[in-house]
Order: sequence, then structure tokens, then C-alpha cells
Amino acid sequence: MDRRNFLKVVAASATVMAVSPSMIRGNLYAADGMLFKAYEKVQLVDAAGNPIKASALAKEVTYIFNYPHASTPCMLINLPNPTSKDIELTSEGGEKYVWKSGVGKERSVVAYVAICTHQMTHPTPNDSFISYVPTTKKTMAYDKSGVIVCSSHLSAFDAGAGAKVLGGAATQPLNSVVLEHAADDTLWAVGILGSDKFQDYFKSFRPELKEFYGGPAEAKKLVSISAKTVKLTEYSKEIIQY
Repeated sequence: MDRRNFLKVVAASATVMAVSPSMIRGNLYAADGMLFKAYEKVQLVDAAGNPIKASALAKEVTYIFNYPHASTPCMLINLPNPTSKDIELTSEGGEKYVWKSGVGKERSVVAYVAICTHQMTHPTPNDSFISYVPTTKKTMAYDKSGVIVCSSHLSAFDAGAGAKVLGGAATQPLNSVVLEHAADDTLWAVGILGSDKFQDYFKSFRPELKEFYGGPAEAKKLVSISAKTVKLTEYSKEIIQY
């Protein structure tokens, strides 16, 4: 293969990587400001194992699924309006990255890691202090609703713009779950966008991991094939929202 053809192959490969993040493994620091870590491509399913359809998601309801680890909860939300596009975000360490947009026919379906970047408040089977606040409700954390709020210290995140910080003690956005929306309207998680906080989470909640998952080893297992997705009201016994 001569140099010209080799460069064509490299360029074509780079294009595929840019549009198909599920094909990438490891961390990606791209020239356009992307910080991305790929995990196994996993289909979102309901409690009975049926594929979740993006158009069937209730508007402004917080759904929970665990990804990429067995113990790391993520929130799935079908927002009332299309999201913003190509939002530049900054991690706590100063890394720049780009959140592309929501998915689905209306570009309104988003997913974020439901672990607050301030002190890692997250949903558990007992309770949840972090959730989406519908536009019909009010929150003490921000002057507008339709945002994600961590009620532990009233951090607010913009659900329609990559979960960037709007107010409160948090110093960086929630991590985003990169979703793929298939032609049959199914949803697939393929990776995480933003700086990795999972190891800090595992260290901070060892007793909890033992209580709910049998121990750190089980809690750290990577999810494969499918991720059960349920409403937050079914995942946690009590929802605390201010």
C-alpha cells in the first residue's frame, strides 16, 4: 500500500470513529474537545426484558438504569423539548469536551450518570436525593424548573445542555451516557462522556456496595447485553426533592 492510499484509509477510519463512538475502546481526547470512554454496547430494556422504545418514554419522568458498572446508576429522561446541540463543557480538571445533543425523533431523550459530581449523592434502593424536576414543579435550587437537582446541597444541572452546572456546590457537569438511537426506536448505551468519577464512587461507598451488591467486586462488574430500566419511583423507596 502506497502512502497516499494509506492516508486515505487512516482518514476513513477517523471518520468512522467520530460518528460511531461505540467502536472506540478506551479514552478518546479528540481535537474537537471530546473526552469519551467507551464501554460495551448495551440495550436498554424494561423490567420484563422488552426493549425500551424512545417514543414510548413518558415525558419528564426520571428513569434509572445501571451502566457501565452493575452499581453505577444512570438517569434516562425524555425532555419536553428538543435539546441544545454541540455544548462545550469543562471538567473539574479543566478538560474541555463536547456534548452533542439528545437522541430520538424529537432529539429530547437524554441520559446522565446519576452520581452528583459534588459529593457523589446518588439513588439507592432506599432513597434518592437526585432527580429531574419537571417543568410543572418548583425547586429551591434554581429559578427555573426542567432541571436536574441534587437536593443534598442544591446543585442544579441543565438537563437539555449536557448537564452543565447551573447553580450550587457542584463544580463540573454530571457525566453523560452516550446513547445510540436505532432505526427501530430502541436505545443503546455505548459509553460515558466526561471525567471518570467511578473509582472515587467505589471507594466512598464500600459499605453500601456490600449491602446492595454483595461487595466491591460484584459492584464493579461491567454491564453487558442489556440494562434494566425502571422509573425512579420504582427504583428508590423515597424520593427527596427540594
